[in-house]
Amino acid sequence: MSGSNPSDILSIITQLMFMAFLLMAFTGADQRFRMYIWARNIKSKMDEIKEMSDKSKKDTIDFLKKIGVKRAEEIVNELTEFFTINPVDIEPTDITKRMAHIFRTSLLEWERKLEEGAVEEIPKHVKHNALVLIEIANSLNVIYKVIRHYLLYALKNNNLFLIMQLWMIMPQIVKMSKTLDKARETFKHCRPIGDSVGPLVAYKLLERKKRLWHPAKDTVAGEVEIEGRKVIVVKAEGPGATVGNPGEAIKKVIEGMRGQVDLIITVDAALKLEGEESGSIAEGAGAAIGDPGPEKIAIERVATRYNIPLQAIVIKMSNEEAITDMTKKIAMAADEAVKRVIDKVKSLPEKSVVLVAGIGNTCGVAQ
Repeated sequence: MSGSNPSDILSIITQLMFMAFLLMAFTGADQRFRMYIWARNIKSKMDEIKEMSDKSKKDTIDFLKKIGVKRAEEIVNELTEFFTINPVDIEPTDITKRMAHIFRTSLLEWERKLEEGAVEEIPKHVKHNALVLIEIANSLNVIYKVIRHYLLYALKNNNLFLIMQLWMIMPQIVKMSKTLDKARETFKHCRPIGDSVGPLVAYKLLERKKRLWHPAKDTVAGEVEIEGRKVIVVKAEGPGATVGNPGEAIKKVIEGMRGQVDLIITVDAALKLEGEESGSIAEGAGAAIGDPGPEKIAIERVATRYNIPLQAIVIKMSNEEAITDMTKKIAMAADEAVKRVIDKVKSLPEKSVVLVAGIGNTCGVAQ
C-alpha cells in the first residue's frame, strides 16, 4: 500500500471495524462476549463469597469444639442447610400465632442439636453466641448457593438479561457477605453490636433496679423508680447474643398488672437513610421492633386492649453498623436515649407506671 494516503488507511480501518460490529450484532457474538465478561466477573465474586462461607463454617466448627460439642462438624453441616418455611399467608387468620410456632420450633431444633452434642451443659450466653455463629454460616451458605444457581441457570439458558441483572447487584451482595463475615468475629468474642443499643439503654435504666425476674424465655424485666414514677424495664437476657421474646414479656407484665400501665416506650435501632448521621435519634408512635410479626403484634394488641399509649425512640445506623462492633457514636446515642426516656417518664404525674422495652440483640450487654 505504498503511496496510500493516511486518510485512506484510516477509512479502510473504520469500514472493517464497522463490518466487524455488524457481523457481531447479526450473529449475536457481541452478546456472547458480554455474557462471558459478566459471567467471569460474577464467578470471581462468587468464589470470594464461597471462601467466606467456608471460613465461617470452619470457625464455627472450631468454636463448637472449644466449648465441648461432639460431632461439631456434623452439626454445623446439618444446620447450615436448615431452612424454615413461612406459614400460609393467603389465609391471614392466626398467621402470627402460626409464625411464632414455626420460629419457636426452628429455634428449639437448633438448641436441641447443640445440647445433644455437648459433653456438659453449655452456659446460656455461650450457647446463644454459638447459635448466632451457625446462623451466619447458614446465611453465607445460602447466599453462595443462590448466586451459583442463578449464574448456572442463566448460562444454561443463554439468558443475557439474567446475567446482566446478577452482575449489577453483585457489589451489594458481596458487601452484605463481607458484613456477615466481619460480624462473625464480633459475636464470637461477645462484643456489643449496633443493634445492642436498645438493650444498652435498658441496662443503663436497670442500674438501680429494685428486683429482676423472667417474664418470658430469654427475657428479663426489672423495676426501678424515677422521681415517684414506677418504671418496668424489659430486655433480652444478656450477655449472650439473643433478642429474647419482648412481645410475650410485655404482654405478660401488663396482664399481670391488669393493664395498670400509663405508657409503653420501645427503644430500638433503626436503619438510617443515606445522608442521615449514624447515632441520630428520632421519636414516634408505635412499636419499634424489627420483628417478622409475632412479637410486634403482641405489643400492639396488649397496648390496644388496655388503651395504653405506645411511643417509640429509635437510634439510626447502617446495616453494617447494626451487626458489627458498636461505634462510639451509637454508644453515646444510648446515653441521649436514656435521657429522653427519663424526660418522658418525668412528664407523667407522680405514681404513674411506665413500661420501657430495650429491643434488640443483647450481645455483650448484661442486665
